[in-house]
Amino acid sequence: MKYLILGGARSGKSRRAEQMAADSGKSVTYIATATALDDEMQARIAHHQQLRPAHWNLVEEPLALADALHRVSSPDRCIIVDCLTLWLNNLLCGNNEQRMQNEIASLLQTVPQLQGDIIFVSNETGMGIVPAGALTRQFVDTSGRLHQSLAVACDHATLMVAGLPIKLK
Repeated sequence: MKYLILGGARSGKSRRAEQMAADSGKSVTYIATATALDDEMQARIAHHQQLRPAHWNLVEEPLALADALHRVSSPDRCIIVDCLTLWLNNLLCGNNEQRMQNEIASLLQTVPQLQGDIIFVSNETGMGIVPAGALTRQFVDTSGRLHQSLAVACDHATLMVAGLPIKLK
């Protein structure tokens, strides 16, 4: 099964994904997309690491997400990808539009081929005011289009609000 979990900051997305993975009874692989560029992000990463069971496999992949998913996908595995918006940010800040478009296309082509359970976690960024800056608008637009495509490709989609799941699909 393929799941998409969306929500705002501190909405319970990661906690929900981690609980679903633990409940799956499968071997869990956690694909982390974050890069620790400053002290704040290092602290956030450390916090997430402390919450995860030590026996879960960890793959750190900030850019080539489809390749990482191909490598670890198997029928007896549950994969958490946390999170897609950090992954998009990494690609966007790489200042290579073609690479970003190729990676997104590769991910969308890969999803139907994946085996086992896959749980995508992402921030819903399109529910606020329209950003003033061009780069921020590009980020919101790109993540919105990605979420729409993944929602179609996934079996289930959930919006997290205040720690509560709202079933979308």
